[in-house]
Amino acid sequence: MDRLKIGITCYPTLGGSGVVATELGKLLAEKGHEVHFITHSMPFRLGKFDKNISYHEVEVNDYYVFKYPPYDLSLASKLAQVAKLEELDLLHVHYAIPHAVCALLARQMVGPQLKVVTTLHGTDITVLAQDESLSDLISYAIDESDAVTAVSQDLIEETRRLLGISKPIDLAYNFVDKRVYYPREVSELRKEFAHPDEKILIHISNFRPVKRVTDVVEIFDRVRKEVPSRLLFVGEGPELSKVLCKVKELGILDRVTFCGKQDDVAQLLSLGDLMLLPSEKESFGLVALEAMACGVPTIASNAGGIPELITHGETGFLAGIGDVDQMAAYAKLVLSDEALYAKMKEACLHRARYTFCNDLITRQYEEIYYRVLGRPLPEELKSRPINC
Repeated sequence: MDRLKIGITCYPTLGGSGVVATELGKLLAEKGHEVHFITHSMPFRLGKFDKNISYHEVEVNDYYVFKYPPYDLSLASKLAQVAKLEELDLLHVHYAIPHAVCALLARQMVGPQLKVVTTLHGTDITVLAQDESLSDLISYAIDESDAVTAVSQDLIEETRRLLGISKPIDLAYNFVDKRVYYPREVSELRKEFAHPDEKILIHISNFRPVKRVTDVVEIFDRVRKEVPSRLLFVGEGPELSKVLCKVKELGILDRVTFCGKQDDVAQLLSLGDLMLLPSEKESFGLVALEAMACGVPTIASNAGGIPELITHGETGFLAGIGDVDQMAAYAKLVLSDEALYAKMKEACLHRARYTFCNDLITRQYEEIYYRVLGRPLPEELKSRPINC
């Protein structure tokens, strides 16, 4: 097969973009491509050794002439260095700022044969593009990339609205690896969190204000008064203390568990009966897809790209941002109706497996890579079955 040499740059820590970028790289390596991660630290999802995967650390020195360490310049230099040394075909960078700009600078140093594919994940557009000091730079990064993808149609439309971009943007949804996210056998572990007659509601996030995590507490407080239940929090962040205060204020500390940051959430998701995602904005909502793949429905806000993921009334329910009463009502309905819950569970498993299939979306990225390189799709790739 015409094997590609791909450089991937992302934020390697916890967060949806880093997770997707790392998982994509691993899947590409499985399919025979040579993958080089070029990041400031080892991606936390990289896992075991693979002969087709290499990691190159971006080292940033703190010189007294700079007010801040010049990460952007160090990254651009490292991208160019690795591209030359390893004869990379392309750089696939996640986030327009700073990664796409750095990749474009690297391309200038290496030559036009090095192609740049940029994936937009959300805050690089919904937050940074609204900053007048950055918007022109983001537009430049998008316009000069050889291909641009976005994780939802909503994000594509937001990009066009905020920046006036006319360049074609490919829709490439996030995905989960079905070998990792599936309903686990957790009956023994579940005993540590809830009694047999209790339901478990779960929320996973970085506890930023946009996640509206105090709404999660409000929803749970309404649910537990009618449905015996427990609440499980996974993650931490700036709003954690505010959430803890709300839990204490409502007198429900004995019914809430804070698990902190967890690298492997698949097992915890299998504990849950319902995911709560009342965010003010989500370009996609990867945690809801991870829950879906484990057979767990989601109650979420009707915001951003969430409606592209959650089918209202089939794999969960959607309500207005901040409408905790409606979200709580939907949660009580799902948790109280066994037939409805069983139907939703099956719908979640089917949609996660076939609509957001990791093999299908990896193939989509491969097609984009060959397109920007001006190469025909290898016959082996064309004939390779998509395993969903």
